[in-house]
Amino acid sequence: MTNSTNPVIPAGTWTIDASHSEVGFSVRHLMVSKVKGNFDTFEGTITIGEDPLASSVTADIDMASINTRDATRDGHLKSAEIFGVAANPKLTFVSTSVTPDGNDFKVTGNLSLKGVTKVVDLDLEFNGVGPDPWGGTRAGFSAETEISRKEFGVDFEVPMDDGGVVVGDKIKVILEVEAVLQAA
Repeated sequence: MTNSTNPVIPAGTWTIDASHSEVGFSVRHLMVSKVKGNFDTFEGTITIGEDPLASSVTADIDMASINTRDATRDGHLKSAEIFGVAANPKLTFVSTSVTPDGNDFKVTGNLSLKGVTKVVDLDLEFNGVGPDPWGGTRAGFSAETEISRKEFGVDFEVPMDDGGVVVGDKIKVILEVEAVLQAA
């Protein structure tokens, strides 16, 4: 992959370095603000092809690792009423295509959450590639998408007196990924 300001990313298998990456989200709360959170445990592989458009991504997120900085809320989110983590412990993403989008890319794939699989598009920015202090090669990516929680069976609704809802339907997913090139 390349864009106008970054070098080409070498072909090969790259492993997501979870300690230098972030899987975050934000959702409208009480119609006036946004609550943000992260998933602390996740893993993934990026396979870069000789033709960058033949690249692929797979990722798994441990739903029990949700962290909104409020233990009570996190417990409710893990419950059967919301994510049903006991029955649905993982969120998975498997890409199906990579296409150019100006200087960036669109990664299309199947997102599976709570037993429902939907096609989503990630807007991907390749941030660069370079050596690390341990003799390896690292690459950075930023990606975003927006999903409807209701489409994935997360249909918890609490109406407000003024006609709004406590939690919005649209969830913005924000990814900051650092990946390490694996030895061939």
